[in-house]
Amino acid sequence: MSYTSDELEEYKDPEQEGKALAKQARWYAVQVASGCEKRVKANLEQRIRTLDVADRILQVQIPQTPTVKVRKDGARLHGEEKVFPGYVLVQMLLDDDAWQAVKNTPNVINFVGAEQKRPYGRGRGHVRPVPLSPTEVERIFKHAQEQEPVVKIDMAVGDKILVLSGPFKDFEGEVIEVSPERSKLKALLSIFGRDTPVELEFNQVQKQS
Repeated sequence: MSYTSDELEEYKDPEQEGKALAKQARWYAVQVASGCEKRVKANLEQRIRTLDVADRILQVQIPQTPTVKVRKDGARLHGEEKVFPGYVLVQMLLDDDAWQAVKNTPNVINFVGAEQKRPYGRGRGHVRPVPLSPTEVERIFKHAQEQEPVVKIDMAVGDKILVLSGPFKDFEGEVIEVSPERSKLKALLSIFGRDTPVELEFNQVQKQS
């Protein structure tokens, strides 16, 4: 029994077709305006539906790693930090329509790629998008998934601090070591005219401006 091309089209498995597309698609890095990564992702996903290019633009991702920010009172705030601030990653089959859909999204600056110089004049040339290698893609997403939470605090070596409580209250000093995972730091305090390292809790000190 033979089938026409239209009849064969009906027998295509959408899941298998989707897997085939994903194998052909490549990941591209797209530079965006600072702080606009989530806005670009949302706008581009909306444009993909509106422009009917979902068969060519498959995913828009902002790789992120978990963070824990320690406040002055010792409270820990869980959040996420972008792996590549100022960039989004797009998995796509690159053609003119897909390229235009991405490039004309508000706050998109350009694809990361090779700049092709203009044949004449001094202006910037056209950027030819260059896909990320499979190794780069695997490393980026594996790092984002497996990264242990990064503990952050608004305190660094060299900062001047004032002790707010404890036996060294009202002493001033300089931070020489920060241990976010323990919510502690070491500072040099002038005790009896000598610089002495003292361990303090984060909530015991205040950074001097």
